[in-house]
Amino acid sequence: MSEVIELQVSDEFHGKRLDAVLGALVENHSRSALKSMIDEGRILVDGAVQTKPSFKVNAGSMVTVNLPEPESLEAVPEDLPLDIVYQDADVLVINKPINFVVHPGAGVKNGTVMNAMLYHFPQTATLARAGIVHRLDKDTSGLMVIALSQAAQHALIAAISKHEVVREYEAIVEGELTAGGTVDAPIGRDMHIRTKMAVMPEGLGREAVTHYRVMERFRAHTRLKLRLETGRTHQIRVHMSYIHHPLLGDTQYGGRRIKHIAGASAELDTALNNYRHQALHASHIEFEHPVTHEQMSFDAPIPEEMSQLIELLRADYQEHGLY
Repeated sequence: MSEVIELQVSDEFHGKRLDAVLGALVENHSRSALKSMIDEGRILVDGAVQTKPSFKVNAGSMVTVNLPEPESLEAVPEDLPLDIVYQDADVLVINKPINFVVHPGAGVKNGTVMNAMLYHFPQTATLARAGIVHRLDKDTSGLMVIALSQAAQHALIAAISKHEVVREYEAIVEGELTAGGTVDAPIGRDMHIRTKMAVMPEGLGREAVTHYRVMERFRAHTRLKLRLETGRTHQIRVHMSYIHHPLLGDTQYGGRRIKHIAGASAELDTALNNYRHQALHASHIEFEHPVTHEQMSFDAPIPEEMSQLIELLRADYQEHGLY
């Protein structure tokens, strides 16, 4: 069954092109895919089919998006390892390593968490996306909750949409932050580079709120604890870049791959040069069990590579007399 999305045009959208509005508000669809939907008559404005991408929308108008049937990914079971933190009849919690895609998509047909789920938990073949209810980026490690029953999946999706699932992350960002704070800035698909997300002008994009606090300061980096209030694509990466403190190693959003610190040891320089992915780990997840209603809470230590880098940054900080 195809999905229908309804969007009411806010004042800030008034007079903007239909394709621009859709690009800002409809996640996970490329500009060409959205244009195809317009061409195919899948977009209605105030109940009338609109086939012109340049059509100017008015504040208060209702835009209806009739998404096409999702392409069958034909995911097959694969005997891939899962680091299982918790398991019962309805819920699974795993600790996902880096370089592990969550589910198949463009250019990725196998080797994913979804393929592993279908192998180890064949009952999930009857569930949408094999029970997966939220995602982590390929190179973000950490905790994910996955449904093993239909009742659990429906309840978890509802809890996530109501912001009732607590998700906390640890990260290393570029530059020195002296205090915590909150980034409250809407996120939508970048209008120039469609593989990226971006902070949008007020009234565009979807609400996105990230809270952060300083865990530890180094000479040219800061270790943060972050909590998501919303769960937009690439949210932490986009928000940290927006405040000019991109994640270490996140070259897509401004984190420099190679970083030299004056007076740093060769070991630290090597570790920084070799850190080829964003320094981000989903360290804590907390939710009400969807069936038993028990409060569940799980923690996962940061990966060894990230831990070793923190030790080197800490030693460098101490060596230069900043403690």
